[in-house]
Amino acid sequence: MSTATPVISATGLFTPIDSISNEELVESYNAWVERFNADNAAAIAAGEVQPLTPSSAEFIEKASGIKARYVLSKAPILDPDIMCPRLPERPDTELSVLAEIAVKAARQALERAGRDAKDVNAVLCACSNLQRAYPAIAIEVQAALGIEGFAFDMNVACSSATFGIQTAADFIRAGHAKSVLVVNPEVCSGHLNWRDRDSHFIFGDVATAILVEAKDIAPVAHWEILGTRLKTEFSNNIRNNFGFLNRTAPEAANQPDKLFRQEGRKVFKEVVPMVSDMIVAHMGDLGLPATSLRRMWLHQANANMNRLISSKVLGHEASPDESPTVLDSYANTSSAGSIIAFHLNSDDLATGDTGLICSFGAGYSAGTVFLRKAA
Repeated sequence: MSTATPVISATGLFTPIDSISNEELVESYNAWVERFNADNAAAIAAGEVQPLTPSSAEFIEKASGIKARYVLSKAPILDPDIMCPRLPERPDTELSVLAEIAVKAARQALERAGRDAKDVNAVLCACSNLQRAYPAIAIEVQAALGIEGFAFDMNVACSSATFGIQTAADFIRAGHAKSVLVVNPEVCSGHLNWRDRDSHFIFGDVATAILVEAKDIAPVAHWEILGTRLKTEFSNNIRNNFGFLNRTAPEAANQPDKLFRQEGRKVFKEVVPMVSDMIVAHMGDLGLPATSLRRMWLHQANANMNRLISSKVLGHEASPDESPTVLDSYANTSSAGSIIAFHLNSDDLATGDTGLICSFGAGYSAGTVFLRKAA
């Protein structure tokens, strides 16, 4: 029995209308800091409470490379009285927020591939921030698009998209499907502590989609999947405890430990060598020299991390052409970040060019997907 060859036929991207600049975010945050310090002036003077430190746009950009982020609920995030998104809960009869943005990205991917939804056999929703436990968001997306077959959710934090690509490719190799839609809807703003100076600027909201198909049905313009590899190592250095089992107060904002948190320096020190070594080893197994790597679409978490990883892989500091970034305008969009970078920075490559989609994040988790442009 011959094994089908999986390829990426197309990708899709949904971007929210509203964006928050660093300057807008800092103005809101500093207003809250000033209010907190004034309300606690006596306790601060007595040494019972530590005063909060204001932030600046320069601090954010130097720490991360981020200049702005897209969000679904801008005004409440910037309101010092709220400082978190306010997305009205929808009745069960309406499409959920996560499914809605996933469908928009999916329709763009299907259109770019010239594919009808009825030709898709499976849907995987691979993302960090699932809206609910069940029914699966993937099954909701499947129903909204009119796709037959099967669907399920998977969560490997920021590496969810690359884990989803390998899973889809394996289904195609095994003959379980000919066309698999992987969607990555990320409403990261709902899990972020907007009152934490060291992390309130990190995330944005977005949705991406990847159509993975058997080569014999793919459009002429597609990307051959040369190889995929996944890796996980347990770490508490990036953690989010949010969930009904761990939530006892009415507002999660009152429980910072139930929101995103990380030990940034430890993450940097441990993840950079783990990911760069993984990429180099995978390249070696595929017989790909560093000089053959035309472009790297790395996870969009931190500009300094990407600079170091690309340097270790290429042997020199990567140019913006070799390792494009979308951090400046999208910020960290978790699993969707490397897919955004690929979606926006791949059409210019020539037939035969080789590239790498790489993600890494909480878990720790990491995934590499080496591609070659077919046409």
